[in-house]
Formats: sequence, C-alpha cells, structure tokens
Amino acid sequence: MKLFSPIALAILAAICASPAMAKEPIEIIKPANITEPEKVELGKMLFFEPRLSKSGFISCNSCHNLSTGGVDALPTSIGHNWQEGPINSPTVLNAEYGLAQFWDGRAKDLKEQAGGPIANPKEMGFSHELAVSTIDSMPAYKTRFENVYGDGKITIDNITDAIAAFEKTLVTPNSPFDLYLQGDKSAITTEATAGYQLFKDKGCVSCHNGPAVGGTMYMKMGLVKPFHTKNPAEGRIAVTGNAADMHVFKVPTLRNIELTYPYFHDGATWTLEEAVNVMADIQLGQSLTEQETKEMVAFLKSLTGDQPQIILPILPPSNVNTPRPVPFGK
Repeated sequence: MKLFSPIALAILAAICASPAMAKEPIEIIKPANITEPEKVELGKMLFFEPRLSKSGFISCNSCHNLSTGGVDALPTSIGHNWQEGPINSPTVLNAEYGLAQFWDGRAKDLKEQAGGPIANPKEMGFSHELAVSTIDSMPAYKTRFENVYGDGKITIDNITDAIAAFEKTLVTPNSPFDLYLQGDKSAITTEATAGYQLFKDKGCVSCHNGPAVGGTMYMKMGLVKPFHTKNPAEGRIAVTGNAADMHVFKVPTLRNIELTYPYFHDGATWTLEEAVNVMADIQLGQSLTEQETKEMVAFLKSLTGDQPQIILPILPPSNVNTPRPVPFGK
C-alpha cells in the first residue's frame, strides 16, 4: 500500500529525525496557569470591548467567538462597514502554541497580533490613538490599568499586552485524545485509534504535531498538487517578499477542529470529511478510502477539549469624554 508521495516522505523524514519528534508527535494541552488574574480580567474586558472599533460594534470576540470554538464560522470575517475580510478567521483557542500569529505569520506573538485588527480599516476600522483615547476616557478602566501596570497611563502597548494575557488562558485541555495520551486507552474509540495510526502513517504528523497539533511551522498549500481557490491571499510572500513563499501559510491547529469550520485559509470547505480528503490529495498525493476517512475524522473529533468557561465581563459605561461610535456607512 502506498503511504507517502516522494515529497511528503522527504518532509516527514526530515522532521521525524529531529529530537522534538523522537517521542510522541502530539503532546497534551495543559490547563492555563494564571499568575496575573487582574491582568487577565482586564484583558478579558478588552477582548469583549466593542468600543475598540470605529463603529462601537465589533470586538475581538466578533471574529474569534468563544461560543463557537474561537472562530466566527464564516468563510471570511465581516468587518467595518460590512467589508468582507480577505481570509478565514483562525481560532484563538490554543493560539499561544503557534510559532507566530495570522495565517502568514506577520505577527510574532499574541500581543502584536492584538493590535492589528484594531487599526485595520477592513476589520475594526479604528486607529491605535483613538482606541487609547476611548479606553482612557473611562475612569473604571484607568483604575484597572493603574492596578495592573502601576500607573493610570493607558497605551496601545498595555492594551494589547492585557488582551494577550487573556488569550493565553484560552486553552482546551482534557480532550479525549489527551486522556488517551496520558494512558487511558479507552478514552477514544477504536475507530479514532485507527484514525490516529493513519494520521501518523499517512504523514499528516509531518506538519500537524506538537500540543496544538499544528501551528509549529509554515507549509505550502498545494504541496503535491495545486490548491484551487478564489481566495486572493498569497501567504508568507506578503511578509518575506520571497517568491518561494507564495501560498505558504502557517499550518493551522487541529485542536477543536470539529468546531472551527469552514476550513482552510479560504474557508470554502465545510466538512471534515472533505477537508481530510483534500489534504491527502494536494499535500500527500494520496487518496483515502471511505473507511479511512471515517477513521481520520473520528480521530480529529477526539481533539476537542474543554472549552473556556467565560463569565462575560461588565464593561464600564461611556461618558461625555468617550469618542462617539461612527455608524456603518459613515
């Protein structure tokens, strides 16, 4: 039985030769270790704060909805003035495990990522200066910033730092597969166990490994065969300027994948069954049988962990000094 295309085999051999892959290729997700609860609470408030947007309507949670797996379940997100974004919104859950942020990796960490949408005219449509003046206008926020950062000065740096601190807590431990890795072999079904073996044998772990089952590397979308899409995103080339990085994207996490449809950077694929078959075809040069597809999907569903249990924050009221929202269309 053919297991690997020559290209996929070469990639898998190189990665598996590294010390990090000498053990089990997938690691458990650990519960959040919260050492700065006040900062995390402030970050949660800002994550749900729609007044960080020009319209006063869009928050971080709009595109990274914590009720739906940390995504908005749309092919591409809807931003200011109902503008359609250029790419599918990645999940914020377990995002801390990524080597960088955004599909093209243009932000080095969660803090840098948090500032991007605020100032993006197609997303939250604001500016960092207006975001700061909006938050600074509310005494309750000033008090919280003073308690967390030692003074009442509010900057985009500490706004994004607080948001990142909250996002780092958005992990999903205790999936059935995590329990399996910790020795409970009955935690997943026989079908899922077979799917995990296929996941390794077929070469999926060459890109999807580590605690988040992805997010640790960049890879060309359409490695063996072209990926046909109408989406204009070009991938890492937009960051590096290197022609070899055309259509190279950060490998997405597979944690909670059953919740984070639609799939791929273009958001055009709605089922896991289709997604695994597309990946087998264009990345590995293989085809899956109907039974193999069922087993692979059963394994992927076992990666759904405990979802963050969020108590919605009560945000401070606006006042006469708070900049007024700009309605859509203005």
